[in-house]
Amino acid sequence: MKINNWINRDIHCSCGRTHRCDIPGLRIGEGVLSELPALTEKYTHILVVSDRNTAPLAEARVCELLGKRLERSFVFDGEDLLVPDEASIEALEANVTDKTDLILGIGSGVINDLCKYVSFLHGIKSGIIATATSMDGYASSGAAMIQKGMKVTYTTHAPVIIVGDVDILKNAPMDMIRSGYADIIGKYSALCDWKLSALVNGEYLCEEVYDLVKEETDGIRACAKKLTERDPAAIGKLMEVLVLIGACLTLVCTTRPGSGSEHHLSHFFEITGLIDDKPYFLHGTDVGYATVVTAGLREKVLEVEEPVFHEISDEDRMECYKKIYKDHWTEVRDLQEQAGRYKNSVDDVYRAHWNEIRAILAECPTADEIRAMLAEVGFDLSAFEKMYGAEKIRNSVWFGKDLKDRYSVLWLYFRLFYGTGEEIAI
Repeated sequence: MKINNWINRDIHCSCGRTHRCDIPGLRIGEGVLSELPALTEKYTHILVVSDRNTAPLAEARVCELLGKRLERSFVFDGEDLLVPDEASIEALEANVTDKTDLILGIGSGVINDLCKYVSFLHGIKSGIIATATSMDGYASSGAAMIQKGMKVTYTTHAPVIIVGDVDILKNAPMDMIRSGYADIIGKYSALCDWKLSALVNGEYLCEEVYDLVKEETDGIRACAKKLTERDPAAIGKLMEVLVLIGACLTLVCTTRPGSGSEHHLSHFFEITGLIDDKPYFLHGTDVGYATVVTAGLREKVLEVEEPVFHEISDEDRMECYKKIYKDHWTEVRDLQEQAGRYKNSVDDVYRAHWNEIRAILAECPTADEIRAMLAEVGFDLSAFEKMYGAEKIRNSVWFGKDLKDRYSVLWLYFRLFYGTGEEIAI
């Protein structure tokens, strides 16, 4: 696998840094779950974690393979969607003992993040038996948690064991397979934002990792049709790329290679969905739809030859926070007060480098091109507006950026168009 060139060794990079991501127990392929005894041979008290959806897929087999090294198996049994919040953390921690030396999850995004986060808190290792090619966080050291109603990504550690058995992965719901593909397509937006921030803010950018993620994003499109057919080779390739991109986040100690403005919108829909008790799509699905939106924003910025900037008063901004984030508005306010992006203008940088900025934005595929990429795996693009409505999508563009201390094209678009009556293309 290509990923083997990027893990379990020091990479002395041309960017001047030494990168490393250790995943000693990585296996992707048909039937690889059978290798679990060898992968876990150094551990003696293993806590297995799953939920009511993932337990039927592999829990019995995993427990059988672990034998006497199984300490216990814990299943999140709530009927609602599992959320990685304080209650879930507490429930998982209640099953960790002084002897536990490995937390082994069975699942995808939420289970993986909970296992990474709790294992890191307790100074032990984590692993994951993947059940769906739905997102790219398997190998990332980040754990996205919901804390006090806000989505916070903590730096923890990458799992030491990742098992992607294609015999399990190919039978995942098709919307989860589409979600993983869409999460990768979102890298076009994330990479563009990374390069934009490097220019505007002087942020660190590794060209080798940038080029690797771009190459893999271009390449996955060739698998689109076969993914819809559940072709084992295509599913295995998707899993490898998802793990590789996650490893890139660990290599450069930042989520930049995989997360930008498209993730800000995705997080907005998740957070406001939790606040308002409204449904939202799978993470990768939201990322895919959001990538169409952010590509459209870049196209609007590209039409501007001489930038003219617009302001929002603090009073009006607070009113927007209160309307959108309700009881959690003060947390958004405090985050942006600390970040200082509304106070510290970069307008002079925009003016001085306007042609360079436009050149960077032009590198991203257009909204129509992104729509076509998503349509290849059967996405219904009309479902996005049906789920959220025009007003919520508009609010995500204006204020989704405020959920993070992370620069993206959303900040530039806000400065150019907020208050002008500019319509958001969907």
